[in-house]
Amino acid sequence: MRRSMMFLPGNSPSMLINGCVLPADSLILDLEDAVAPDQKDAARELVRGALEHFDFGRREIVVRINDLESPYWEADLATILPGRPSVLMPPKVASGATIQKLAAALGAKEKELGLADGCFKILPLIETAMGVEKALEIAQASPRVVALFLGGEDLSADLRCPRTKEGKEIFYARTRLIVAARASGIDVIDTPFTDTDDLEGLKKDASFARSLGFSGKAVISPRHLETVNQVFSPGEKEILWAKDVMAVIAEGKRLGKGAVSLHGKMVDKPIVMRAEQILATARAIEEVR
Repeated sequence: MRRSMMFLPGNSPSMLINGCVLPADSLILDLEDAVAPDQKDAARELVRGALEHFDFGRREIVVRINDLESPYWEADLATILPGRPSVLMPPKVASGATIQKLAAALGAKEKELGLADGCFKILPLIETAMGVEKALEIAQASPRVVALFLGGEDLSADLRCPRTKEGKEIFYARTRLIVAARASGIDVIDTPFTDTDDLEGLKKDASFARSLGFSGKAVISPRHLETVNQVFSPGEKEILWAKDVMAVIAEGKRLGKGAVSLHGKMVDKPIVMRAEQILATARAIEEVR
């Protein structure tokens, strides 16, 4: 479950500690954009220490490493992988070859550390025009890939257009990543809403993202977590509807009916799948409370 994914700078001890109590499903410990070149070494050690000594509970721990075209990423892996993060996030992914390169490096590290093959997962950050166009290739480049993540700010710069709250400029990219991820059976995470004070704008943006098919949304401010979690959680009416669907299906099977309806509408396979997804999400949320 990845309703909310909160970025935390890897060079900030206080913010890393706060991650232990934040109501985020996933925490992204950042070694890339949030860390200046002369602070990379110190940030790696801080993140490794956090991984080894902090209790993050059931939160998924993701580490955003540096670009595989940079001179930093191999040192990132060497330092942080002994701390066993759940997922590695490579930035600026523009091809399946990048994922395969990282997957090979992770496989070698797993052998070195005596871990099972495939232990470390990958969550590609797609934030360039080429990355968007190759989204399906990236999603299917390795079984380690668990989700696609859209980076709207860098993408807008690459597209040479202003980034707006309305987000019309990234609509194509959003839908392209959703289709690629769902075709590959993985999650897809929306870009952060960057105005930390506009909670109404956040709710509107997050609701639109969910309506498109996103699994969840990235967050850069703790103030946004409650709203994002709420938007990406099924409401009471949705849960009751899903339970009603499963009840009429069960009754139909008991009576030997080939077709059943609910409130005058036929209940077919896509409806059942949607109901099952809603109930599965609701159960997952209850487990982490």
